[in-house]
Amino acid sequence: MVSAGGAMVVALDGTALLTAQPALLREFGASVGQVQWTSTAYLLAVASLLVPAGRLGDRYGHARLLTAGLLGFGAASAGIALASSVGWVIGLRAAQGAFGALLQPATLALLRLAYPDVGRAVAVRTAGIALAAGAGPLLGGLLVAGFGWRAVFLVNVPVVLVLALLTLAVRVPSPRGTGRLGFAGPVLLAGTLAALVHALVSGPAHGWSALSVPAFAAGAAALVVHQRRTGHPVVPRAVARSRPVLAATALLLVTGGGMFGALFLGTFLLQSVRGLGPLAAGLQVLPLTALMVLGSPLAAVALRRHGPRRTACTGSVLVTTGVAGLAAVGPAGGPLAVGAVFALLGAGFAAVM
Repeated sequence: MVSAGGAMVVALDGTALLTAQPALLREFGASVGQVQWTSTAYLLAVASLLVPAGRLGDRYGHARLLTAGLLGFGAASAGIALASSVGWVIGLRAAQGAFGALLQPATLALLRLAYPDVGRAVAVRTAGIALAAGAGPLLGGLLVAGFGWRAVFLVNVPVVLVLALLTLAVRVPSPRGTGRLGFAGPVLLAGTLAALVHALVSGPAHGWSALSVPAFAAGAAALVVHQRRTGHPVVPRAVARSRPVLAATALLLVTGGGMFGALFLGTFLLQSVRGLGPLAAGLQVLPLTALMVLGSPLAAVALRRHGPRRTACTGSVLVTTGVAGLAAVGPAGGPLAVGAVFALLGAGFAAVM
């Protein structure tokens, strides 16, 4: 329960925010780029710190890391709900991502330690994440329509407090590793990712010759050189050289980018262009919720019958079709067409995951 609950809070927060972003833009008079950073700052922090957080859990105990992550996530959520500017929201979202990185690997590690049949436990956790991520736009629409965008973050506080108390009651032996993780690798990784994201956000508006593009190239080169020479790489060399790991990571990167990029733009399409309220927009995205929940068990059946390659490739085709469909539907498409597009996105992402 603690493992699935912690992962679900993070997934729910990420997609519920999408419905709240147009309201946040209007209140602060922010630009679309600034609002985009309320999502990317969080994801950047998670991506940079996820692997070091897993190492810290191995060394100091996963239950401790999960408790610290939950409490920090709740504190950052409360701070965002009280923020007075979009700058504060972006900064606190980055802090929220850092604490989210602490709790995510801990949830999986506790499952591995607590249940011999870890496959079934992970399947339950994954289904919970799919349910939370899919329900996020609808719940976000309900909260924004009834109480304003700040309620999307306030609702996290009591939930994470309960989960933190439950975590303190968990008595699972947590082995402590002796491996050391240097600071240079995580810092280079964070800087390289930040430069890449900044280039992608600023490039269309300011040109691709912006300083962030050469900064990304220099950071990536320094990261590769460091990882080859250090005795404590961020990602173990055996993992970095694994073709299945690289292929799966690349597939998740592409489909995840398409999925969440489509959700970000789809939210503004429904609210800012079509003039729908947050709740009505959340209802338009409801097919995505349904297909993510229904698609998870169906994907498990497809895995057994057709294997991971065919299942993942089929899912990526569905996500690609959904993204193209959203572009084709545009401002003039009807509710059925929009619902069909989001259904394709939900079914495809469930299969890829």
